[in-house]
Amino acid sequence: MNICRRKIVSTLALFLLVAGFSHTATAGQVVVRKSSEPFDAFAVRDQVLLEHEWKEALRMQQQIQILQALPLACTPYSHPYIYYRCNGLFYRPYQYKNKELYIQVDDVMSASEQVE
Repeated sequence: MNICRRKIVSTLALFLLVAGFSHTATAGQVVVRKSSEPFDAFAVRDQVLLEHEWKEALRMQQQIQILQALPLACTPYSHPYIYYRCNGLFYRPYQYKNKELYIQVDDVMSASEQVE
């Protein structure tokens, strides 16, 4: 009985040990410098912030839907501004370099109903 209990405890301890080391953790890039080299922590912080802002700007740009022409069967609306409803999506005209583009906007109908 005592041997069986020891075997169960040792198996459980081994399982917990393996489970504890099976998870991986990442901390990003680690840079080691000599103490004699000049180092500006604020410049590094600013650079990391700029890279983050750039990635966020790219992410937001990928979410914007811009069309050069509207799909067929779009319904025009003029309240609260000129926009078109096409297959459940809403597009607003936008002039760019003497071309009319259409930018996808949020659901205008539900927004105008909330205002009224």
